[in-house]
Amino acid sequence: MDNKEQKYDSHYKPTKKEIADFPDIQNGPKSLILGSAVEIQQVGSHNFKLPLKYKKKNGDIIELETKVTGTVSLEAHKKGINMSRIIRSFYDFKNEFIFDKLKDVLLKYKNDLDSFDAKIVLNFSYPILLTSLRSDNKGYQYYNVSLEGNFDKNSVFTKKIHFDFVYSSACPCSYELSEYAREHRNQATVTHSQRSVTRISIEFEQDIYIEDLHEICINALHTETQVIVKREDEMAFAELNGAYLKFVEDAARLLYEQLIKDERIKDFRIICSHQESLHSHDAISVILAPHSKFSNEISHELWSSLIHRS
Repeated sequence: MDNKEQKYDSHYKPTKKEIADFPDIQNGPKSLILGSAVEIQQVGSHNFKLPLKYKKKNGDIIELETKVTGTVSLEAHKKGINMSRIIRSFYDFKNEFIFDKLKDVLLKYKNDLDSFDAKIVLNFSYPILLTSLRSDNKGYQYYNVSLEGNFDKNSVFTKKIHFDFVYSSACPCSYELSEYAREHRNQATVTHSQRSVTRISIEFEQDIYIEDLHEICINALHTETQVIVKREDEMAFAELNGAYLKFVEDAARLLYEQLIKDERIKDFRIICSHQESLHSHDAISVILAPHSKFSNEISHELWSSLIHRS
């Protein structure tokens, strides 16, 4: 047929029988594996978006744009998977609270795709309304959060949260040197500090809220960056940094002190990055829980992902 004569048929609706007769390149008799016929550990869809519901600690419901990565394993004798089934699985649960239904979503697309394991990562920006340090102003702080679920080959289900917290770190050494210069030479100085980021990763079974992770970080580090600042808040922040001086090693250990005593947390990893104002490089540290299954091998890409961008 001449291309000029072709028109899109907007009225055509195939029957179930017609659909069953459509060519299926993945599973049909002509399906041929290209390359080596080996198992693929993960294959699926990355970064498809949809609004999902989350429950806040105060009981309120919030709907957030969520970026989803869903994968399954693929056996050596199979050519491919039906990737749309992963996406459809999420739409089946889009009106549910995803924290409560993560296992069900994974089971559904694991079974639909006849796979021996399945993984999921949900990434979203979570808002918490915070009050300024001394003024009456309030503003929303947004936190980068990833919720991860996994079914392994033995059908063991685990779930993890990765939570990024941005704070200020004033250098204890710089503070002491500045005080010395002021006292002994009457020299005006400014202690060096920097915007810093921690990513705490936890494995959990019991209910835990994003607000709980935020509270853990506040109790450990105290010096969260501020949203809305008036002069009295800026003064308060300077005093707060002076009261809670910390090296990157201190930050990691302070977080460890908080996480280790929380019985809801089965396992954890702490990554801290102080993005130095004195040096041309970052100061970094990693601590794992005792007998942790998390890796302490942090890639260059992961460290780079901690560079805070609004």
